[in-house]
Amino acid sequence: MVVPELRPWRAARPRLARVAEAVRPRIARAVAATGPRVARLARAASPQVTRITRVKTWQYTAGAATAGLALAAGVVTAAGPWDSGQRTAERDRAVAAGQPGGASHGGAGRAGANGTGPRPAPSAASVLTGLGGVTAAGLPDRKALAGVLDPLLVDGALGGRRSAAVVDVATGTRLYGTGADEALTPASTTKIATAVAALSALGADHRLDTRAVFEPDTRELILVGGGDPTLTADRDAEGRASLRTLAARTAAALEKRDVRAVTLSYDTTLYAGDDLHPIGVNDNLARVTALMADEARTDGSTSGPAPRHADPAAEATRSFAKFLAAEGVETTPPGPSKATDRAQTLATVSSPPLSALVERMLTHSDNDVAEALARHTALAAGERADFAGAGRAVEQQLKKLGVSTRGAVIKDGSGLNRDGRLTAALLTELLTKAADPGRPELRATLTGLPVAGFTGTLSGRYGDGAAGLVRAKTGTLTGVNTLAGTVVDASGRVLAFAFLGSDTTDPVTAQTALDRAATALAECGCG
Repeated sequence: MVVPELRPWRAARPRLARVAEAVRPRIARAVAATGPRVARLARAASPQVTRITRVKTWQYTAGAATAGLALAAGVVTAAGPWDSGQRTAERDRAVAAGQPGGASHGGAGRAGANGTGPRPAPSAASVLTGLGGVTAAGLPDRKALAGVLDPLLVDGALGGRRSAAVVDVATGTRLYGTGADEALTPASTTKIATAVAALSALGADHRLDTRAVFEPDTRELILVGGGDPTLTADRDAEGRASLRTLAARTAAALEKRDVRAVTLSYDTTLYAGDDLHPIGVNDNLARVTALMADEARTDGSTSGPAPRHADPAAEATRSFAKFLAAEGVETTPPGPSKATDRAQTLATVSSPPLSALVERMLTHSDNDVAEALARHTALAAGERADFAGAGRAVEQQLKKLGVSTRGAVIKDGSGLNRDGRLTAALLTELLTKAADPGRPELRATLTGLPVAGFTGTLSGRYGDGAAGLVRAKTGTLTGVNTLAGTVVDASGRVLAFAFLGSDTTDPVTAQTALDRAATALAECGCG
């Protein structure tokens, strides 16, 4: 039902050598397609870049690909391409390549005193200035843009109903629309709404805590779920909250109390209602519970569809018990409970910041993270933390941002519920809000979007298209194919777009049609 994804974010440095060899062929292919456009954009975006050399060496290939990726993220507003938003795969790819380029990347002197050896790659322009002030060019002409998109969006591969919109990010001006206000099933592009709502309600730095508490009267140790689906039992936590760390800290706290045997329980009462998504038992999503480890996956995978444990909370607590035993703490078999007001917190571990969770959710179309963030949005809004309450809270939060939710029906955080409805107009408005320099807390909505030809659910697409220049969230359900994100056009402007197709019959041809439309935007100066 959803496209399998790559592995989630990880600390790059211990694996740089392996990553470099893995990504080198893909970067080379992508640059062959995008090199001329990268050169145009780099010249338009940065007066410091005065010359783009021909593609001759791996050094230039890596540098040009990095430039394309940096330009594709032109909606960031920091002084350098790695400073404010280029946090995910682009940074890891560039570092993994291990090749300096230009003065700002340590390239001085690389060619040697006698001029032999490869020239350093030109530095990527820091940012595009499309969010305010000077832009690379004037607004695209609406008629010219319609002339490009209309023939592509009437493709029968996109089904019997479709909704499309294109907006200039810098000004918020709608440049194109066809059925833009018609609410259709959005599939996983719903996660854009979830991201904006969660970041707005909670803040980019918010973290989700998992606690171990002790009831002194009953000597009960309770593992209290904080709604962090990225909590891990793996030995290498890679920046995630670790059950092993929590167990070690808990054992140390118990030892100070001279307690070496406890009754072990778990508390999942942070969430309410049914934990089974309306789609039923499905490899795309675990039961939505406030306590799970590694998204309750049973096969050791870290992303994409996978079989799940039937009771994620109980399984996570059994792992916790094993780690406690290794620390010398004896436990009973775990069971459900609820911590009282008298419970003493022994230890806490925290998730990565919400911005990182949002990026993971969008890059890898992570349904478990999406449902967790929707629940936490409900909690922040004072709504009941179930599917219905989460949907209401997300919609309310979007309204607070001044976004028109006319026609929107939000049934979950992930978009797996086919009864959900969004419009192309709403999706492009959300992307434009996320690009607003006055709302930096929303920026992860943009930096988390998969990069065409490189990351997440777009890693296997755009091999001969706008690789590195399109960043977009995919959506795929049976009979539904959608794509929404940002693109840098040929004149250097950043555009937000959303294309939704319903009643599609072949997902592959539908995806190809969507990719053609996004590629056409990248290639169109349409002045």
